[in-house]
Amino acid sequence: MQPTNKKTRREVREKAMQVLYAYEISREPIEMLLETIAGEELNDDEEMYRFAQALVYSVLNHRAEADMLIRDKAQNWNFDRIATLDLMLLRMGIVEFVYFPEIPVKVTINECVEIAKRYSTDQSSRFINGMLDGIQAALKQDNRIKKEGRGLVDNP
Repeated sequence: MQPTNKKTRREVREKAMQVLYAYEISREPIEMLLETIAGEELNDDEEMYRFAQALVYSVLNHRAEADMLIRDKAQNWNFDRIATLDLMLLRMGIVEFVYFPEIPVKVTINECVEIAKRYSTDQSSRFINGMLDGIQAALKQDNRIKKEGRGLVDNP
């Protein structure tokens, strides 16, 4: 049996987060960052590269909306003091909640928390978990989370 180089969705999310972080810091063209950071490792898996692209572009396109939700839930926290990496993960989570109907909410939260454990501070995973849990509850209450297919797994 041949070994497979297939990437997991978590690895793709990590690449998307790295692209978004690099863009936030450098403002280099997003297409170049996608190609150099995600493209090299995902070029043999078109489906996963498309997922990375969709996630990155969705975060960029809905950044203002995501930031508003983050500001609303981070009432006791100065938005400008949220670590850049944590902010990227929060934005990714919010975008997955609203614009990726096939991904269950619990999967999104778990993935963002696990990536934070690997790449951010010791407190980041708890902060992200609490923030995303509160944001998804508010989005559900406003009927803004519409899941279908696999995404229905954790919907009441």
